[in-house]
Order: sequence, then structure tokens, then C-alpha cells
Amino acid sequence: MILTVLHTLGGAARLIIKGNKAYYAWCALLLALIATGAFAYIHQLRYGLIATHMSDSVSWAFYIGNFTFLVGVAAAAIMLVIPAYVYHWEPIKEVVILGELLAISAVVMCLLFVTADMGRPDRAWHMMPGLGMLNFPVAILAWDVVVLNLYLVVNLVIVVYLLYKWYTERPVNYKFLWPLVIATIPIAVSIHTVTACIYAGMVARPYWNAAVLAPRFLASAFCSGPAVLVILLQILRRTTRLKIQDAAIWKVAELMAYSMAMNLFLTGMEAFKEFYAGGHHAVYTRFYFIGLNGHNGLVPFAWLAVGCDMVSFLLLLIPATRKNAITLNLGCLLIYMGTYIEKGIGLLIPGFTPDTLGQITDYTPSMTELGIAAGIFSVGFLLYTIMVKVAVPVILGEFKARPTPEGAVIPVESH
Repeated sequence: MILTVLHTLGGAARLIIKGNKAYYAWCALLLALIATGAFAYIHQLRYGLIATHMSDSVSWAFYIGNFTFLVGVAAAAIMLVIPAYVYHWEPIKEVVILGELLAISAVVMCLLFVTADMGRPDRAWHMMPGLGMLNFPVAILAWDVVVLNLYLVVNLVIVVYLLYKWYTERPVNYKFLWPLVIATIPIAVSIHTVTACIYAGMVARPYWNAAVLAPRFLASAFCSGPAVLVILLQILRRTTRLKIQDAAIWKVAELMAYSMAMNLFLTGMEAFKEFYAGGHHAVYTRFYFIGLNGHNGLVPFAWLAVGCDMVSFLLLLIPATRKNAITLNLGCLLIYMGTYIEKGIGLLIPGFTPDTLGQITDYTPSMTELGIAAGIFSVGFLLYTIMVKVAVPVILGEFKARPTPEGAVIPVESH
């Protein structure tokens, strides 16, 4: 058994280190950014969170904004799971595992951003059941810890099980796989719902106190995650022998258009409530969309996000532009940009500004924050690259097991 595992790991390692010049350049860039992020994180550990531009007034910022965005990316795997395993649509079923790999990478990045925001990661053991006091189910943060780690574990089990079966050329036991795959749907919904509840449950932050926040999170998540996946599928189709049908890509893009329609509707309803009904708490929305007392640094970003959402919705809704590679990818990039702004500075900074004393604090991320964020995103990209580098040959049958007379399993690579 140990010999079999060692042979398999050796074969996987050979797949990872082989590639063309573009592959080596991509990996080198990611490793350089990871090193930059590591140095920035060491600097933050040495001096504390004073190395960031966060303050008592804006205590959540760039790290948590990225965390919130990436939770949505992680949840997007169900946009492939539902048509593939609920409606048994074959063109998407072939690429579901690529969405699961994206979910794993996104959750890992989420956990790293939370760690960066802690300031004292050595105290994370307090949240581990049996060692510390997780305070579950009373604390809403405890729910977030549980659902995120559960989602990560379930996706890992699905991916490892499928790859193992394909690697050993054994039939998949759908009685085992089906419940796990279906379980990812409510768990994926829960990870973003719980994240929204963390915001909405803060009584002192009226900007987030809205029941519509969770549906908005889910609607935008079902846009941003698939937008990343559509571009990745096209890259994999061009750089590997993986057969990915246009029908699968177009169907994902169509689902993104419907999700963006719901996102725009919910955003409009929230804006109507704030601007038409008015009231003192509308000051936070006015700060974001109009500016307040000369502080209007976020206003261009607010309208840029709205513009990106509207244009991307039209590009993906119309069949002619949805099926054109240029406008399809433009729509995906606009969705990514609009959602990133909406769930980053558009969510965090107005929620803290003005603060409870009425002070307005202008926030921009420090170089330390930018360096750490670049390193964390690079970890996620490198993890996804490595997993795909092994998974694709297994899916294609180019990397599979061959039993030996001694009972060991030797990996075979076909070219």
C-alpha cells in the first residue's frame, strides 16, 4: 500500500514539473508573488496590524472584502452541480470536477485571508473543537468556521474519490457519490448565507442590516464564480486535450445572466429603500454612491460596479453576444470586476463610514495588505494549476494505474 502511494505521488510529481515555457513562466510568476506575500506577512507579524491602513473606524477592510468575494467564488460550483447531477445534462457533467477544484482553491484562499486579518494567528487554536472554545452554535462566526471547513472537506472527498476511480479504471459507485454531490448544494448556499448573516447581525452597522443581503450575496456569487470558471474552461480547452463543449460554456454563461438579473433587481430594491424612504441610516448609501462632505473617493467605484453589472448582464443575456468568444469573455471580466468592487470596498468601507461617532475615515489598502493579498491569490492560482495538471491527464486516461504481479500499482503515463 505504501509503495503504491509512493509510486502514484511520484507519477503526479512528474506531471506537475513537466510543461512548456508558458507553464514554467506562470508558475515562476506565482512563486515570486507568493514570496512577496510571505515577506509582507512577516512584516505584518513583526509590527502588527498597524502595518495595514485599518483603524478603529475601519476595522474590516481589504482582507475581509477578499474573503467575502471568494466565498462567493467557492459557492459557484453548484452552478455546475445542479444541471449536471440534478438534471443530468451531459456536456456540463464532464467538467463538474473542474468547478470542484475551483471551490477547493477558493476556500483555501478564504481561510488564508481570515488568517491574515487575525493579527494573532497563533490564537487560532481557540476556535478548534476540543482544544479551544468554538462556542457553537451560539456564535455566528462559529457557524462560518463549520460550514467553510465542511464544504472544503466534502469537495475534497468528491474530487479524490472520482480521480481515484478514474485513475484505477474502476466504476464509480454513485450510491456513495450522489449524496455527497447533492450535499454540496445546501452547504454551498449556507457558506454565503452565513457570511451574509455575520454582516446583517451587526446592529451597530445599519448599512448591513438588511434581510436582502443574503439573497444579494447568493445572486452575485452565482455570477462571479462561474465568470472565473468560464474563462478557465476556455484556457484548458486550448492548452490541454480536454474536450469542453461550447454548449457547456454557453449554458453556464446563460445561468450567469439570470443570476445577474436577480442581483441587479435586489440592488435596485435596496437603493430604492435607501434613497426614497430616506432616514438617517441612508447616510452610508449616500456616502458610497454620492459622497459625503467632500469625501467621494468611492463614488467612481460604486458607479463603475453598477455599469459593469449592467453591461455584463446584456452581453450574456443576448444569445449572439453570449456565443461570441470576445463579448463572452468581456462579459465575464465585467462581472468579475463589478462583483469584486461590490463585495469589497463597496460592502466593507461604507459599512464603517461614517463611524459611530460620525467621523469619516478615508481608507485605502497599504502596500503590506496588497502584497499579502497578491501572495494569497497566487497560492490559490498555483494550487488550482497543480490540481488541474494532475486531474486532466487522469480524466483523459493519460495517467492511470497498472497493477504489478507483486500487488503494487504503478502509474502509467500515455503521451
